[in-house]
Formats: sequence, structure tokens, C-alpha cells
Amino acid sequence: MAVWRRRSRHLVALVLAGAAMTSVAAAGAASPAPSDEQFDCTTLADEPDPESARAWFERSLWAGHCYVFQARAVRIGVDGVRTLALSHEIRDGVEREVARFLDGPPVVFERQGRIARLNGMAAGPTLASPAAIVQHLDGLYRLQLSGEDRIAGRRTLRLEIEPLDEMRYGHRLWLDARTALPLKQMLLDEQGRVVETFQVTELRAPRLHDGRVGLAPGQAPGEDRWRPGWLPEGFVAQPVKTHGRRRPGVSHRVYGDGLATLSVFVEPLEGQDLLIPGVHRLGVSHAAVLHRELGGQPRQVVAMGELPPRVLRRVVEAVEWQAEAADKAADGGSATAEAQ
Repeated sequence: MAVWRRRSRHLVALVLAGAAMTSVAAAGAASPAPSDEQFDCTTLADEPDPESARAWFERSLWAGHCYVFQARAVRIGVDGVRTLALSHEIRDGVEREVARFLDGPPVVFERQGRIARLNGMAAGPTLASPAAIVQHLDGLYRLQLSGEDRIAGRRTLRLEIEPLDEMRYGHRLWLDARTALPLKQMLLDEQGRVVETFQVTELRAPRLHDGRVGLAPGQAPGEDRWRPGWLPEGFVAQPVKTHGRRRPGVSHRVYGDGLATLSVFVEPLEGQDLLIPGVHRLGVSHAAVLHRELGGQPRQVVAMGELPPRVLRRVVEAVEWQAEAADKAADGGSATAEAQ
């Protein structure tokens, strides 16, 4: 029993590491970016209402960066019902958003930084995240408007986001008709069943930021000796930083398609609390665990995300060790030693 508890804690640690990921910008950076590295939020007030599902979705992404607000929300999933307090503020072009659970274990998630440019999703080096995301979704999801509703006392438009394959989940969004902020979201599995519902119950006086928000500089993801031998179509490596102290020997990479996120962890088996191989359910997410020999050493590979379990299993089974890169690194080290 004690061994299982240690393994469970290890798995929970991986979940929290993935959940606490922030965007590319360094946390706490308060100095404004150059003018061509900012987005002027006041332009949203002058734009006409969107006419298409795609335009509404892009507006909602910008709204999530540009509106200052406080809210109360409820999250309903397979693990029960949780209530949250949400806040989003902007200071000197730097966003800070906090989600605080009001019942159950006291958990707080915080993200602070500038708008990330999603690696591999931009047509040019200056294209910011929301526009890049919407462009990248073409061919992966079908977006369509499907009516109106009333959420948290506000008129909303319902947006259906349907995957074009069985490698990812669908989404249903209710966007505030005035601000385009998402007030309700449902996550739908391959059979169209609701996996999770997240709904704002009170939105307190949202105010459009009278200024600019900074765009994070583009960054290439870090290099590792392993690489994914297979990923679902549209998933690209993302440059993220993880809060907290990383476990020695653990290599962590993140991939995304613009909506879904996939975390992959690779670590040596020696001296670690091992997880039981197989697929584990973690709330609305799943984690696939596999023990494999990579680079001549037994390693633990974990893929985690809000994706179908069979997709996560295929990801961990296809991870490859880049022997050529490892050999080059070793040769370089030997050459340096000989030169000295």
C-alpha cells in the first residue's frame, strides 16, 4: 500500500507540473515590450461584431487577454463539482490570471506573462497567438455557430468546435455577446459525450484594458535526446516553462494543436518511484505510462492530456531515442577533452 501511495504521489506531481505550465514569457517581467511587440486592446472596442464562427473564436481569444475582470465559476467533471474564483488583470502590458478553488483541497493556479507565440503555428515571426491558433485549426476542427443562450445573466452565442478526426476531443463554447469572453465550455469525447463542463456563474464588470498587452518573443523548444515518433496531425512542440523545481533526470516536452495539449515526460527508471504501466484517469485527463529501453537504458515514458486514451498509448509506444544526436554530443565532449 505504501508503494502505491508513493506512485500515486508521483503521478499527481506530473499532473500538477503539466497543469501549472505558463506561457513563454518569463514570469514577473514588468517592463513593456517594444511597440511592434504589443497588441492594442482598445482596437477591440472599434471593431464590428464578428460575422463568422471563426471570427467569433478569434475575438474570444483576444478578449481573454484584453479584458480585466473577476468571476465566480463552477467546474463539473468525473471527479465531482468544484467552485472557483477567477481574476485577470494587466499591469505594464503583462497579464496575471489566478484561479483559486473554493472547496475541496486548497489549490491555486497562477499564470503571469505576455501573450505567447505558439511555435509552428504562425505564418510569420510577428503573428501573435490568437490569429495563429485560428489559422492552425483549419483542417483539424470545424467551427460553426449554433444559436443563442443566456449564461450568468448575459446573452451568449453558442459555438461548436467539432474535430475532423478521432484523435482529439470536441468543444462547445458559449461566448458573451458583448465582450466575446467564454462564459461556458463543454469538453466532448469521441462519442460526443460531455466529459467536463466549466461555467461562469458571475462575471463582475468586465473592463476592456485601456492600453496594450505585450507579445512574448518567439522561442524554439528545448532539445532532448528523444523525440516523438508519432503525434496526432497538427500537434507541434511548444516552448513552455514549468513552475516549480523539476525532478532531476526528468525531460518534459509539451505539444499542442491550438486547443488540445499533450505533455510527454521521459525519465530513467533507476532510483525513481515507478508508475504502474497502463492508462490512468486523472479527472478529465488520461495518462499513459510505459516502461521502455531507450538509449540503452530502461526509462519511464508518460503521455498526459485531454485526449483519447488510445492516442496517448500510441504516443508513448512511438517515442524514439535520437542515437545520432547522442553520439554527436558524446563525440563533441571527447573532442573538447582531447583539445584541452
